Amino acid sequence: MIGGWRQDRETGKSGLTLAGLLMFGQMNGIQEALPYYMLDYQERPEAKTEMRWVDRLTLDGKWSGNLYDFYRKVYLKLIADLKVPFVLEKGERKDETPVHIALREALANVLVHADYTDRASVLVVKRPDMFGFRNPGLMRIPVEVALQGGEPDCRNRNLHKMFRFVGVGEQAGTGIPRIFYGWKSQHWNPPKLYESSEPYNQTLLELRMIDLFPSAVIANLHQHFGKHFDQLKNEERVALALAGSEGTVNHARLCTVTSAHPMELTRILQHLTQVGMLESKGSGRGAVYFLPGQDLPTPEDVFGPTFVITQVSSVGLGASSVGLGASSVGLGASSVGLGASSVGLMPQRDEQGRIISEHLDLPIINSLAVLSTELRQQLKSLASQPRTKKKLPRQQMVRTLLALCKDNYLTLQVLAELVDRNPDFLRTSYLVPLLRNKKITMAFPTTPTHEKQAYCLSQSLRESDIAKGSIASHGEE
Repeated sequence: MIGGWRQDRETGKSGLTLAGLLMFGQMNGIQEALPYYMLDYQERPEAKTEMRWVDRLTLDGKWSGNLYDFYRKVYLKLIADLKVPFVLEKGERKDETPVHIALREALANVLVHADYTDRASVLVVKRPDMFGFRNPGLMRIPVEVALQGGEPDCRNRNLHKMFRFVGVGEQAGTGIPRIFYGWKSQHWNPPKLYESSEPYNQTLLELRMIDLFPSAVIANLHQHFGKHFDQLKNEERVALALAGSEGTVNHARLCTVTSAHPMELTRILQHLTQVGMLESKGSGRGAVYFLPGQDLPTPEDVFGPTFVITQVSSVGLGASSVGLGASSVGLGASSVGLGASSVGLMPQRDEQGRIISEHLDLPIINSLAVLSTELRQQLKSLASQPRTKKKLPRQQMVRTLLALCKDNYLTLQVLAELVDRNPDFLRTSYLVPLLRNKKITMAFPTTPTHEKQAYCLSQSLRESDIAKGSIASHGEE
């Protein structure tokens, strides 16, 4: 009845189904049928990428090794430290919170949607700051469709049915929305669901227990706006909290953390601007919103003011400077002809030729020609594949760009030169999607289309598990 044993109606033979073997079999029998079958649970003591654990459950021969026992054992470990509020429902204590339900759905999800013929292992990680789930195989429906729910397309239907019979999962495409609801109920940052093909096909889900509204940010908003902040709609408070915690907010970012209709979010941002609770720069989809009086870096803060000089000849620049070339100057055309008196306006560079500014958390590279030979060769080495191959898989180009932007801000012109691509093509085809998905950030968020705009890896990715084989492998955006 549950699909674990089946009879072939043509031959009359009956036997265990693959789902039955996975659910109730023994490790040796399962691995004979599926050589890459691997289950791994790790409890790590710190929010670091090191592969250390204080508790682990894997296929070590000390237990059955099947999915049902793995689920029962791991679920208890996942919820062991959760604080359960005292809630009465129909006169009885209700021990489950939305977070319990979210973790239960996430664990069942990773088991029933796994492609057990693929090389990646099922991996569940518990850390003080997050829960991570990885299953082998890519999703069968687009991520954005899965987030909306209502479109079930399970890879292992019999497995899903078995879990449904013990009260886990509904086989109705509601699992991911229930996970998001559980996290939203605690005002934590929304879960992150994405796919990767490096080193193997895998789907990853990160549930970070980081407050969407940090207490310091909320306190600052209360101090700034007083009782008016509490009188706002939830989506309006979210917009202000994002601007306070991330520096800026735009329409696309707001769409990722609230379920309100995009048109309603447009009206919310416009309203907050009209009443003076937000300021904006840009227009249309390029508009960026920030708190009044917020000190955000501008290109002028980093590169110095731009002057239009009528005299073209440069005092103090002799013939020896001719060999620098246009690309090494790092200044716009309007800067040609700055005299000796303007030297003090030049940005400060470190020993490797990168611009250092108190307004940015990382150095900025706006010219390859002024870099040290070692750093220039290091960057070119990272970009060796796109430099030598005109046709490169999209995922490989994305990985290259993320690697280049890891430790520095790089301008569009520098990135285009490193990967040997047209700047406009690179910006529209790669940088814009990476910005939209929060994989990279801009140095100057209030002027997104500025000619000196530069990009670096987002702080969340810099702090996450990017190492291969861990729960966060960021290949494709």
